[in-house]
Amino acid sequence: MDNTWQTQTRRVAFGVRKRVLELTLKNNGCYLSQTLSSADVLATLYTKALNLGPSEAPYMPTLHPGVPGENGIEAGYGATYNGPRGPENDRLLISPAHYAVAIYATLAETGRLSPEAFYSFNTDGSTVEMIGAEHSPGFELTTGSFGQAVSQAGGIAFAKRLRGESGRCVVFMSDGELEEGQTWEGLQCLAHYKMDNVIVIVDVNGMQCDGATADMMNVEPINTRIEAFGCKAVVVDAHDVEAIDAAINETEHAGQPLVILCYSNSSEGIPLLDHRKPKLHYVRFGSAEETAQYQDFLDNWTFEEA
Repeated sequence: MDNTWQTQTRRVAFGVRKRVLELTLKNNGCYLSQTLSSADVLATLYTKALNLGPSEAPYMPTLHPGVPGENGIEAGYGATYNGPRGPENDRLLISPAHYAVAIYATLAETGRLSPEAFYSFNTDGSTVEMIGAEHSPGFELTTGSFGQAVSQAGGIAFAKRLRGESGRCVVFMSDGELEEGQTWEGLQCLAHYKMDNVIVIVDVNGMQCDGATADMMNVEPINTRIEAFGCKAVVVDAHDVEAIDAAINETEHAGQPLVILCYSNSSEGIPLLDHRKPKLHYVRFGSAEETAQYQDFLDNWTFEEA
């Protein structure tokens, strides 16, 4: 068996995809395509590229106790699944909250969250919610409406710099968020203050709720636009774990925030979905025959070492 970090990371990514396909079949609906496009990026972040430290959260999260209010109810803190907030630790902010199922699956595959908790996804009382918030495993902040996490990262990273901390602030976001004005305001602010302890990682899958991003609101060429705002832009294949890690840890960007554009395939690993493009925002199966087709695919889907 190949035990290199690359193979181990790809194995985690495979497990993430397979778990979410299983959940999609179980619930007849899930954010499957977002998982397929981002699994390699998320697996790389959690297994190799970031300094997160071990989870400080319960393996099986407690039920949601209710909303905060005068009675002092605490909803919990999802970021503790990403490890301690020490000065040398990286902070990971998840911007697109509908990617939550991919985050939970990654936590489960890396031993930070129990499989039982993962399968409590979107059930009554569970903090493993369909749309992640600050009490959801892996989520530090509520970041929606879209486009707010870059600004939030700026505040956290500025505080870390004032305290002389070495840890970075890393934002994972979707390309659709580049349609949001606040994203660009945030990037402009990061560049102005030379926040080189911020890394923004974008899943560029080219699709959104109503179809192809290029048809809804074209955001290309993203790299030159990013650079025009004063940031360092790097383009990588979102399914190349070595390239993702190298972009994060080997790119020279002193005095500049780093934006890594991960161009991805929203049906990666499941070519059965290709015919649905570009309508893949939320995957449901339309018939018993289609469900059986995907179930057969799942039953015979195995990891292949590169």
